[in-house]
Amino acid sequence: MSGIKDKVIVVTGASSGIGQATAILLAERGAKVVLGARGTERLEALAARIGDAGGEAAYARTDVRQRDDLSDLVKLACERYGKLDVLVNNAGVGPISPLDDLRVDEWEEMIDVNVKGVLYGIAAALPVFRKQGFGQFVNIASTAGLKTFPDMSVYSGTKFAVRAISEGLRQEAGDKLRVTIVSPGFVRTEFLGTVTNQQVKAKLTESMDKFAMSPDAIARAIAFAIEQPADVDVGEIVVRPTAQA
Repeated sequence: MSGIKDKVIVVTGASSGIGQATAILLAERGAKVVLGARGTERLEALAARIGDAGGEAAYARTDVRQRDDLSDLVKLACERYGKLDVLVNNAGVGPISPLDDLRVDEWEEMIDVNVKGVLYGIAAALPVFRKQGFGQFVNIASTAGLKTFPDMSVYSGTKFAVRAISEGLRQEAGDKLRVTIVSPGFVRTEFLGTVTNQQVKAKLTESMDKFAMSPDAIARAIAFAIEQPADVDVGEIVVRPTAQA
């Protein structure tokens, strides 16, 4: 029997890309998924798709920049299904650009979503996990959190932060909670929609067309970490296209 069946799993950034693929796969494997994102119509459509396929899903509009939204999403999971097994902190943005562009608003958005959003998720779920005596965080970082590249300084900094926070959390978690970092390489998602520097966007579009992975590859990695026995903690998974340098 799948180690995912009947688990209650919250996924942020669930309306597209990695989050959507993850929600669909986990529901197929018997999880009760609780979906959060800013796009209510997309969430509703995804929940209906999961339900039509025989799965269970709940959803709530969630802006991870708002701490109360994360608290409400976790509360929804606990009230609807009586527990919370896993929080997948997936929501992220990447309007990358050279530092010389001085797109400070975009820097702040990356910090608010990619770093503070993860922290708000931890703040919402950690007390629940402590009270239950079990739980797992799956925090989505990036290969940009392993190595910094030109034009990606701030984005990379946020993903280094996610890895540092996650590792600190793992060391503090004790023997009842699990913490997993998943660091994707180039994935075919709507990531480029947030890039406002047209030269950078053109370069990334070319690379995406050549070798980007399907979000399903990351969903499978997340599922692998979740389905392990309770006494097995998968610390970090790096998944990149074979063609990515």
